[in-house]
Amino acid sequence: MRTELVSEPGDPDRPNEDFAAVVLPASGQGGALVILDGVTPPRDGTGCLHSVPWYVARLGGALTELTVSRPDVPLAGALARAIARTAEAHAEACDLSHPRTPQATVVTARWSPETVEYLVLSDSALLVESSEGSVTAVLDDRLSRLPRSALATDALVDANVRNKEGGFYTAAADPSVAERAVTGTLPRATVRALLGMTDGATRWVEKFREGDWADCFRFVRKEGAQALVDRVRELERRDAEKRAYLRRSKTHDDASVVYAEL
Repeated sequence: MRTELVSEPGDPDRPNEDFAAVVLPASGQGGALVILDGVTPPRDGTGCLHSVPWYVARLGGALTELTVSRPDVPLAGALARAIARTAEAHAEACDLSHPRTPQATVVTARWSPETVEYLVLSDSALLVESSEGSVTAVLDDRLSRLPRSALATDALVDANVRNKEGGFYTAAADPSVAERAVTGTLPRATVRALLGMTDGATRWVEKFREGDWADCFRFVRKEGAQALVDRVRELERRDAEKRAYLRRSKTHDDASVVYAEL
């Protein structure tokens, strides 16, 4: 089995708000990958004493452990338990009802000798290569389908669309959000490899239009996960002044990539 993992902060002077892991249980009968992208908080606070990296480390660690230790629990159930466990760790000291309580996007996949399960929540991505070589992008596109007017300000987003019906969802403090994730199960024999990415890495496709999802998958398989992040950084630097592609987005974002050949 070949696996690769890369996670780089957008700014070396700021903590990386991503989490990335790939695990191979001692049984040797399968594995899992977990990727979280912490939501950068607004300047006026989150109602929480803890940082986004603290939250992402807690949630990512809990989810990684649960995907391995409880193979009998579906991934949505594992995510719900991980969210609940993380919420319990700071519920007494923090306002978990605040719309910007620390939160994250989630991608996870788990494989056994029989199946490959997957879960995607919010705007990170999972690419699945079939045994025949075709590539399918598993996406939660609710955020991208919202009108720009709904996303004009943080206040509008928090009041109307963040973790609300008709809007988009992230993993925050409410375990029930796990049921909103995009999930599925595939026969193991039909899956050759998986590629999970936070949106700092999916910029290769979604902002800079270097190719489609299949092109992105082939690039990582040939050149490696680090090469994808390096290419995104190069494109960001080129566009930093004119912002033809980046527009109002931050110049550099945390970028994580996990690649696993099954």
